[in-house]
Amino acid sequence: MTTAPAEAAPAPDPEARGLRLVVVLLVLTVVSGLIDAVSYLGLGRVFTANMTGNVVVLGFAAAGAPGFSVSHTATSLVCFLLGAAVGGRVAAHAGSGSRRRWARLTLAAEAVLVGISAAVAFAWPDTTGTRYALIALTAFAMGLRNATVRRLGVADLTTTVLTMTLTGLASESRLGDGTGRRSPRRTASVIAMLAGACLGAWLVLHHGLGIPLLIAAAASGVLALVASGRE
Repeated sequence: MTTAPAEAAPAPDPEARGLRLVVVLLVLTVVSGLIDAVSYLGLGRVFTANMTGNVVVLGFAAAGAPGFSVSHTATSLVCFLLGAAVGGRVAAHAGSGSRRRWARLTLAAEAVLVGISAAVAFAWPDTTGTRYALIALTAFAMGLRNATVRRLGVADLTTTVLTMTLTGLASESRLGDGTGRRSPRRTASVIAMLAGACLGAWLVLHHGLGIPLLIAAAASGVLALVASGRE
């Protein structure tokens, strides 16, 4: 009597190795709070991660409101769009392959760009050229990341804007017309952005621009090493 051969164990999924994308994107939301604290408080009332706010700020600057700069805001918008275009091109070539490898590649690029920003802030603090360099580098990095996050399509985790997240949190809660099933993720996203902005503001006010940028670069670099391709 012969016994049937045992079925081979399924090969481990390489996409599953590492930190889930939900956690990765929540940490990136904290990083966005840091970046916008640096840009808005330290670079002349301009956003380099939150482009919704930046378009509004551009309107303020165009109307001549004091404290706002058309050139700063326009630089941020243009560099963000360039970064998003590059991110879209990368997604077109790499998006059909390994999700894990693609996410890690983008996060590594973000870490390098923000790391260069930190180096510039430490080496040449408080100059006009430094302000434009930091705006350009961080906005490009955020555009690159946003194009990737959009293509990844993880629900309620855009990493940079919260308007629709807050809308969903309220409208689909038990007080609205839903069950609140996705409320924990949405709440975590809001808390992550708030925590990043609060930490970033404190660091900018007490320690300058270099340290929060260095922390943001380090966080992106660590995520580039440990991110998985699974949600």
